Amino acid sequence: MSTKPIVVGIDGTPASNLALEWALDEAVVRGCPLHVVHAWTFEALTDWTETTEQRMRAESEALIEKAVRTAAEKRQEMPEIVRKSLRGDAAEVLERTSEGAAMLVVASHTGHRIRQIVLGSTSMHVVRHAHAPIVVIPVDDRELAETAR
Repeated sequence: MSTKPIVVGIDGTPASNLALEWALDEAVVRGCPLHVVHAWTFEALTDWTETTEQRMRAESEALIEKAVRTAAEKRQEMPEIVRKSLRGDAAEVLERTSEGAAMLVVASHTGHRIRQIVLGSTSMHVVRHAHAPIVVIPVDDRELAETAR
């Protein structure tokens, strides 16, 4: 049994749901807590929508809750889960939360070229800068199609 948590970054995509499922299984096997992290940003001067910072945090917390609840439906055993809705750039938030962790789990992203550049940059950043071992869950288009059903 370990006190060091596994940290998993999620963003509401099918790919991150696969990373969450893998991290849940690993936390159960290791007997350690799982920190489920969602990063969000809000720039009051540049965000012209009527969204408030409190609403962004609430949406982030709801995203985490939904992902954990959905993943829990498939399991008989769950680790201790700590939900972390954190404001900031996803790559930097995950880098910070990896300090003191047993490992950091993220998903690779496939699909549209722009998506690969933008979302792939988070996993590339944490691979280079995280303070714990990194597990990048590979996801192909077929797996994404199956999880979206």
